[in-house]
Amino acid sequence: MSHKFLVSSLTAAVALSLSATAMAKDAGGVERNFEQITVIGSQAAINDIPGSATFISDAELQKFEFTDISRVLASVPGVYVQEEDGYGLRPNIGMRGTGTGRNDKISVMEDGVLVAPAPYSAPSAYYFPTMGRMESIEVLKGAASVKYGPRTTGGVLNLLSRSLPTEANSSMGMVDAALGSDGYYKGHAYFAKEKNNTAGLIEVFSYGADGFKELPVGDDNTGFEKNDVLVKFGHTFGENDAHNIEFKAKYSEETSDETYMGLTDTDYQENPNRRYAASQNDEMNTRHNAYQVNYAYRFGEGYEVLATAYLNDFHRNWYKASKVSESYLEQYSEFEANPTAEGIENIGVKANNRDYQAKGVQSELHIPAGDHYITVGVRYHEDEMDRFQWEDKYTLNQDLSMTLSSQGAPGSNSNRLDSAKASTLFIQDEWTMDALVVSAGLRYEDITITREEWAKSDPTRSQGLTKDISNDTEILVPSLGATYTLNDNVTLLAGIQKGYAPAAPGNADQDEEESINIEFGSRFNASGFNGEVIAFFSDYDNMHGNCTAAVGCSDDNIGDQYNYGEVEVSGFEFSAGRTFNTASVAFPVKLTYTYTDSEFKNTFDSEIWGSVEKGDAMPYVPENQVALSFGAEFNAFVINSQMRYVSDAHADLSDSGLNAIDSRVVWDLAAKYLIDENQKVYLSVDNLFDKTYIANRANGGIQPGKPRSVQMGYSYSF
Repeated sequence: MSHKFLVSSLTAAVALSLSATAMAKDAGGVERNFEQITVIGSQAAINDIPGSATFISDAELQKFEFTDISRVLASVPGVYVQEEDGYGLRPNIGMRGTGTGRNDKISVMEDGVLVAPAPYSAPSAYYFPTMGRMESIEVLKGAASVKYGPRTTGGVLNLLSRSLPTEANSSMGMVDAALGSDGYYKGHAYFAKEKNNTAGLIEVFSYGADGFKELPVGDDNTGFEKNDVLVKFGHTFGENDAHNIEFKAKYSEETSDETYMGLTDTDYQENPNRRYAASQNDEMNTRHNAYQVNYAYRFGEGYEVLATAYLNDFHRNWYKASKVSESYLEQYSEFEANPTAEGIENIGVKANNRDYQAKGVQSELHIPAGDHYITVGVRYHEDEMDRFQWEDKYTLNQDLSMTLSSQGAPGSNSNRLDSAKASTLFIQDEWTMDALVVSAGLRYEDITITREEWAKSDPTRSQGLTKDISNDTEILVPSLGATYTLNDNVTLLAGIQKGYAPAAPGNADQDEEESINIEFGSRFNASGFNGEVIAFFSDYDNMHGNCTAAVGCSDDNIGDQYNYGEVEVSGFEFSAGRTFNTASVAFPVKLTYTYTDSEFKNTFDSEIWGSVEKGDAMPYVPENQVALSFGAEFNAFVINSQMRYVSDAHADLSDSGLNAIDSRVVWDLAAKYLIDENQKVYLSVDNLFDKTYIANRANGGIQPGKPRSVQMGYSYSF
């Protein structure tokens, strides 16, 4: 009997979940539904975790009414976010120096299930759940994150959707509407009810904007529209309500008039929100369907079985100008300054048409055994990315309109299928010895990744494969962490883990990313202050770089993966918060700081970053980040402010790219008035002082950060 068959059989029998606790409790001690699969569970649970952990509650999320995950994560130490569109639709998130490209170095989950369209075979695929409908956010880094995989170096970001009501014969709901700058709108509503151990929920979230960038032609729309619908049902049954089964279905669609095309330095200085006419046809259309079934069974003295089956289907077609390097940007700019009757011919606009699917089953068994708490988990996962792309040719006319000159045949630009199958086993033992808790884990992955390619002249895929590459990998990923409660105010922590990321299909050498990651520090709660200070160090034997159009890769190399060899990353994270109270006002204050030092240990030429010299720092990893939030809470009026400082960073490692992302300070402000216990009106201002800054320099061009924007809204809940 092969180990693959054994793992698959165990999975089918036990099925899978990635929960740290089955009936996790929130900060108020209220039990959550089994359905809400958590990594941390609550703010109160953080002290037992041998690693850096952050829990952002619903109340915290409502302070600023953010719909942009970039702004939500700004106050989380050890996390870096590279903005792209200004609205958080496609964030680039990294942790502890992993790099930020499209979240490809961290594990992003929703309700404990991997949400990347194809997390093994296409780790750089664009997709991120709708932030505005989330109930809470969990961030986990360090030794404790090795449980979740497949990428264990950076950490885990788990987004928790709205939970079902648990109180008998109860109902709850909310209606929220907002309008704002640049045609921004938001409509959000949900209703949930529990009766006779059966609960149901429906939630709708719709938002969009005309955009803040300016086209010189057409309707000047550079914004987006996104709609999201969530449905859940749950039923509890059996003696002592020991069994729980729940079903979740989600549908979302998006149309965004977005582009990779940035600006030259000269044009950015004149008008940072300008867009070239050559990008007027750029548009992304996406559609996402997700299904999840969870089952939980509690038996004996604290035993629990948790199981999840999931299916995610994602389609996207980003129709966009394909030639956007610096030389092309200069050509587009010069033409707009002096348009000629000849126009610019043969501008390629590529249909980046792709279909993704990810599916699997996962299960965990929790075993209390005296001073030990043992977790055994198993997962079987399959995913794929089907690239079926073409390129149309346009002429940019003297009046700055564009005319289609030739239409490409579907599949004529890219015609391939990348796929993966992965079997995972995991065991973790938490051993409590008075004030000392030792957590030891071991993760086993068996991964097969395949690339099948057909001729670009074979749209029916009937003439046989031109390329068939397969890579099998088996890996053991150990972790060891500990916490020691020194006294009521101080807990010490330390951990060591093996960092790992599987090689993508486009990795010519099929080398995995491996590293050793160490952290140590403490959590404290004294004199009203609570927080943590943690030092971290990562030593990479081989770091991956994923080749995408967003980082300027050539068309022929997009989807490939490169091996950058040895890299060292070190730094520390600090956070502290306290609420100062008077007789009538509460003043919450929180400060977070992250210091990061990164260094390449070898010299090589990079398709992504140019010529890399030993000792160079990693691009898009700032040395210093600071976030300071403070507010004033009166009886009916609340005001909050958040300041974010990010030091300068490399855009690439060429002479012109060093420190080409300038440092910046951005302020956000939010205020709300509580009409009564059910109603409120609110005002939020992003980028309060209208700071102009460079968000990134994709493809040699500058993408600006979002300028000041104002939103006003009304919310009624019951």
